[in-house]
Amino acid sequence: MFKTRYDENTIRIKRKGVADRLVKESVNIKSTRITKISNGDLQILFRYYDQIFFDNWFENNFKGKFEFSLSRRMTRSAGITMCPKNISSLNPEQVKIEIRMGIDFFFKYDQLDGSKVVCGIETRNSLEALQIVFEHEICHAIEFIIHNKSNCHADRFKKLSNNLFGHTDSHHKMPTNRQIACAKFGINVGDKVDFIYDGKRINGIISGINKRAAVMVRNTKGAFVDKLGNRYVKYYVPVNCVQKPENPAK
Repeated sequence: MFKTRYDENTIRIKRKGVADRLVKESVNIKSTRITKISNGDLQILFRYYDQIFFDNWFENNFKGKFEFSLSRRMTRSAGITMCPKNISSLNPEQVKIEIRMGIDFFFKYDQLDGSKVVCGIETRNSLEALQIVFEHEICHAIEFIIHNKSNCHADRFKKLSNNLFGHTDSHHKMPTNRQIACAKFGINVGDKVDFIYDGKRINGIISGINKRAAVMVRNTKGAFVDKLGNRYVKYYVPVNCVQKPENPAK
């Protein structure tokens, strides 16, 4: 496995072959734009990667179990691979490896224009971005199976992911909730904003942006305390329901 190396054109052809088979077999993914996805789609994706890139290496050599899952709570990482910490002491049949994908990155892929680089590769659509993140996780799985540990910052992983998939980095630059909120609504962390709650207009400061904006509002009974001793209550507000005041207090 660690001796395999594909050239750029071969990788492109194989990656497209995987995508074509996924689109043909999946009931959710019918184009290069992802609007629906299931755990089963990841199983299909893995099966074709094993066939097309690895000549069924996983099927023939891994005696444990793979699981695939989706998360809408992952806001930084688009994928993660989980393996038992005591893998080295387990019988091969006892090993369970789970690949989990942060699907909001792919659902929101088209919400901003511009370059979307994933693992050093300029992606053209959300399906390609999904594949490249999934490839990164496959490399983690390979290291776990063969070496019982994995680190994408180490030279061994970098060489493996480059040889197999042409990756030159371990990060993605797909739109985040914070970037989308800034581009669409002009709000960012640290901004003073207003919003309506129970019919009243409330003002506060944005302390974080994920699916909603976390807004800190001054309140003497609040559970959150800053360095000056001021107390706050935290509100989670849809980003389209907050706005900057026309005449913010100085």
